[in-house]
Amino acid sequence: MKQQNQSYGNAFLLVTSLFFLWGFITVLVDSLIPRIRELFTLTYFQAGLVQFAFFGAYFVLSIPAGFILSKIGYRKGIVLGLATMAIGCFLFYPAASYREFTIFLMAYFTLAGGMTILQVAANPYVAALGSEVGASSRLNLSQAFNSLGTAIAPIIGAMFILSEKVKTSDEIDALSNTAKEAYLISEASAVQTPFLGIAGFIILLALVFLFVKLPTILQKVPKGGYRKLLNKSSLVMGAIGIFLYVGAEVAIGSYLVNYFIDLELSQAIQNSETMRSLSETLLGNSIVEVSNLAIVGAFVTFYWSGAMIGRFIGAYLTKIIKPAKVLSAFAIGALVMIFISMSTTGFVAMWSILAVGLFNSIMFPTIFTMAIDGLDDLKPQASGVLCTMIVGGAIIPPLYGKLADHFGFKLALILVVLCYGYIFLYGRIKLRNP
Repeated sequence: MKQQNQSYGNAFLLVTSLFFLWGFITVLVDSLIPRIRELFTLTYFQAGLVQFAFFGAYFVLSIPAGFILSKIGYRKGIVLGLATMAIGCFLFYPAASYREFTIFLMAYFTLAGGMTILQVAANPYVAALGSEVGASSRLNLSQAFNSLGTAIAPIIGAMFILSEKVKTSDEIDALSNTAKEAYLISEASAVQTPFLGIAGFIILLALVFLFVKLPTILQKVPKGGYRKLLNKSSLVMGAIGIFLYVGAEVAIGSYLVNYFIDLELSQAIQNSETMRSLSETLLGNSIVEVSNLAIVGAFVTFYWSGAMIGRFIGAYLTKIIKPAKVLSAFAIGALVMIFISMSTTGFVAMWSILAVGLFNSIMFPTIFTMAIDGLDDLKPQASGVLCTMIVGGAIIPPLYGKLADHFGFKLALILVVLCYGYIFLYGRIKLRNP
């Protein structure tokens, strides 16, 4: 038993590193959206298509990934996911060189395809590394390191992707041929360098998983698994919860920079000694030398770091309090913060919307573990179903962008209010009917 616990502990640490990786990459993608929007003169709706390509992969590939995983096992599934992610990162090189929006979308889709396989494998594997009772706590802890990656990514994005001012299409056309070529090379490099570095790291990690031994948890593959799962109401409701949670979280995170620009916070930050100092500390540079996007973009780190802090707290709370009760309480917290942001301006509106990240923290792992509770060897297929619903990140952000285009950011937040309202109800239902 002691040897098994040690084996489980080592496996938990290794797989948790994957959570950090995909959290970091997911939010780094968010940093590209404001830059891509200016480069290609996109509407907020078109910019949301970046997330559509990224999260659409979850819809297309999650169930096939669950099927593949049930055949090849967790370890090989992880290696396959990492290899696919590396290919996606390498695709950013030609995408940036040719400045083709379509190639960017292909790169996003490929990258997300690898992350899909990774999530379908890693989430149920962590949940299964021990008792059913502690599954929510374990997954919250792993997801805390996912949030560590999401907390670091906005700073990296602000420093390397958003730091330099982006020229519009008209400004680029006005440049001389020599100046235009130099500018395009500089723009390509700003995107290429981070993703080439990430690709190299992913390849090294894949080699580790290729040779490491992990505990075998999946014993057999039940026939008719997906048909059986459709009769599990808890799983179906949990799948809807995952769809709405991911959609709401990504919608807020993707448009925070644009929301802050709309609130005219860039000038307010420059006029406030405290906020100016904080921005410069986050950026590691004087805000005089960076764009308005970078000035406000640096503060997005608080949205994702709030999720990290909340998950460490959540790993403890879900040990001592029923996970369903914790989920309902955090959903209420998110709703309160959104309503405050909708009804205020300036720094109050900014900090309240950033605080939503804290309450987002425990939602995905808690919904996930409650949905797969008691499913045993059906967990790979159940994970495929749940990860399919991460497609909410492809559907809700463009809808939010469309509403923002027509009604402004504050009224558009009604969409995410509805999402968190459902999550609250799911928690209450699971509390009554475990």
